[in-house]
Amino acid sequence: MPRIVSLKPYLEPDRLEAGCDEAGRGPLAGPVFAAAVILPPGFHHPLLNDSKQMTRRHRDELRPIIEREAVSWAVEAVSPEEIDSINILNASITGMQRAVLKLDPAPDFLLVDGNRFRAFGPYGRDRFMMVVKGDATYAGIAAASVLAKTHRDAFMEQIAAEYPEYGWERNMGYPTAEHIAAVKRYGLTPWHRRSFHPKELEPSLF
Repeated sequence: MPRIVSLKPYLEPDRLEAGCDEAGRGPLAGPVFAAAVILPPGFHHPLLNDSKQMTRRHRDELRPIIEREAVSWAVEAVSPEEIDSINILNASITGMQRAVLKLDPAPDFLLVDGNRFRAFGPYGRDRFMMVVKGDATYAGIAAASVLAKTHRDAFMEQIAAEYPEYGWERNMGYPTAEHIAAVKRYGLTPWHRRSFHPKELEPSLF
């Protein structure tokens, strides 16, 4: 049985609040995915938690429920090329911002996982709050973490068919021993990020 957690539904009940989170900051390959979700008042599901604390089966079970019941949701992918151009932190923030701008209706306020974000468009510093471990605190952020993770995993499984040597359907682009060994043997693909890498791959490939 999943551990039932108590997530806060919102910061203030009388406004539209979007939870924002990302998945895929640490891999060697693939985009970083970001999501923004506005949950309806009273939304609750016993499986909902920080996506990292959920099993894959539970994440996959919850994804269509969130997408069906959310007031609005959006997912944005930021490519390896853009990650290399602006760095992974900025790519994560940019992805969340782009996802927010796709929401309809537009949220009044943003709850953002982590401690790094910046004002953009209509969202000045008084219209968002950063929450360390927010995906284990607020339901909207947890829902965003589930969508970002499940969409990214599905994408990595899709591109794994193009490059089966790297085992992306298992490691999702993270620097596992299997993935590092494959890079050493076969080199880099167009889906690999060039801007950061583990020490095991220095200095010959980058």
